[in-house]
Amino acid sequence: MGIVSPGFSGRRRAGSEQLPPGQYLVEDFPVLSAGPTPQVSTGSWELRLETETGQVRSWDWAAFQALPSEEITVDLHCVTKWSKLGTGWRGVPVQTLLAGAETGAGFALARSYGGYTTNLPLADLTGGQAWVAFEYDGAPLEPEHGGPARLLVPHLYLWKSAKWLSGIELRAEDEPGFWETLGYHNYGDPWREQRYWGD
Repeated sequence: MGIVSPGFSGRRRAGSEQLPPGQYLVEDFPVLSAGPTPQVSTGSWELRLETETGQVRSWDWAAFQALPSEEITVDLHCVTKWSKLGTGWRGVPVQTLLAGAETGAGFALARSYGGYTTNLPLADLTGGQAWVAFEYDGAPLEPEHGGPARLLVPHLYLWKSAKWLSGIELRAEDEPGFWETLGYHNYGDPWREQRYWGD
């Protein structure tokens, strides 16, 4: 998938009391990706939701934009130790996408344009904890930050918020994604410093 972007370093500043252990505050929005940035037009974009029994629902950009969305203000925490506080987004709650889906799944695998995957417990995508975000800071989401739409799961490290989202597969059993198979923690709670397997 290419070369991984280098990490960042810095010092704690005012507001660090709101940071998980081992994190430092940034004012900019660092960009870290594995491989090149996919360029996905809204004209060709599609989001697929597939249940563990093979039932598929999909939305093109117009249908996705017609879904109820909400504004969200959240803190972001990257596994490379930077945090950005009070970021503003607009997105469709994942709960909305799941409405009416018949599933007994306990897990989800998020898929991205470009081949990236990441796994999450389904419970972490429901209850107002996760969105498919399409705006950042009042503007359409730029490709380098995952546009046209990305998963946003702010209570976990940012690699769980898959950029360039193309689909969510519901699964009866957990399946590690791209970074998880390379040694990143299977869950990724920043407040417990779950960066790598064994943490």
